[in-house]
Amino acid sequence: MSLRYRLAFYLLGLSIGIIFVYYFLTAKAEAKGVSFCYLPNCRVLKELRSKPLEVSEEVEAIFKEKWVTLEDIRTSMEYGDVDFSKSNIKVNNGKVYIIEGRNSKNEDISIEMINYSEKVVLNNIEKIKE
Repeated sequence: MSLRYRLAFYLLGLSIGIIFVYYFLTAKAEAKGVSFCYLPNCRVLKELRSKPLEVSEEVEAIFKEKWVTLEDIRTSMEYGDVDFSKSNIKVNNGKVYIIEGRNSKNEDISIEMINYSEKVVLNNIEKIKE
């Protein structure tokens, strides 16, 4: 058998194997509810979502203004962007993270959270002025 046919069979088998492994691992992850987060933004947001959320008194007052809700915060924790240039600052045995997201009225918001080892504190919410 010539090198050309060997290479063709090798590549065919390799591609079938890659497709099989991809579908097998994806189905297994979906069945267990696991998501694979390799990028820093995804890892930070996943860690913040995994801990119980405490709301500060300042944020409670902001919620009473009704321009942002807790659902907006949860959506931003799922799909928002972490501003690493302003984040990862150590404060009182925790780290501050700034998340940029949107509220239900499609306005840009900035969320300040403090990540402790056992909980996450929602510290401040601001509208981003353009």
